[in-house]
Amino acid sequence: MGIFQLEDFVAGWIGGAASVIVGYPLDTVKTRLQAGVGYGNTLSCIRMVYKRESVLGFFKGMSFPLASVAVYNSVVFGVFSHTQRLLSQHRLGELEDDPGRSVSDLLLASMVSGMISVGLGGPVDLIKIRLQMQTQPFGEASHGLKSRAVALGEQAPYQGPVHCLVTIVRTEGLAGLYRGASAMLLRDIPGYCLYFIPYVFLSEWITPEACTGPSPFAVWLAGGIAGAISWATATPMDVVKSRMQADGVYLNQYKGVLDCIAQSYQREGFKENIETTERAEQEFLPSP
Repeated sequence: MGIFQLEDFVAGWIGGAASVIVGYPLDTVKTRLQAGVGYGNTLSCIRMVYKRESVLGFFKGMSFPLASVAVYNSVVFGVFSHTQRLLSQHRLGELEDDPGRSVSDLLLASMVSGMISVGLGGPVDLIKIRLQMQTQPFGEASHGLKSRAVALGEQAPYQGPVHCLVTIVRTEGLAGLYRGASAMLLRDIPGYCLYFIPYVFLSEWITPEACTGPSPFAVWLAGGIAGAISWATATPMDVVKSRMQADGVYLNQYKGVLDCIAQSYQREGFKENIETTERAEQEFLPSP
């Protein structure tokens, strides 16, 4: 069996598109809870978004991720499978249909996938969050920092994903597309390690030896457990990433990852930053 397998990329493509369609409304709620102010809790945020923007408010900025996340997911999952297979075969010194599993191979393949995810997904995530947050109050509420579009009723700064992309490049340069990339690296590299490694071993453990591959139930169960483990560790840095990416629509509040962590902790403490995201995930999703 060759190292390159097209089905790895096709599966990631289909899964990526499905995840955007199903999960985008809750992703909008999560982002506004993380980077916005005045929402209180998940139900309050949902009511406010619906009241101000109707159902369409939950889908702000979806077109760009929908058009790109399928490619992004197919590359990330394909790179993981390809890298893991290549490392395993190199370790054994010969090509085999089942080269075996090694934690070191899985770890390195997961880290490569995490770096690839930032390179491809950083600009996508940035544009998505800017479009989700451009009409919302955000910043430090106690200092009165609110979106000018909300406070003064002005037109939102971005008319769509292409205009958002052009505006960011024009005002912040190409480097502006990777605002929050360092926080995303700190989220995705450990996050993918704690997703792929548990998923591989759990799916193999659940699958009977007589079967040639895991059943749909084994894939679902292993993916759910691995996703929960990954999100439990990635949530704090996901909050930091969202706040850094939302920063810059109207004002620049954070100087970097450490400054964002320090300001967030000073305002809300550690527990509140974690619970902000967990409310959006746990109240409506069986797993992250």
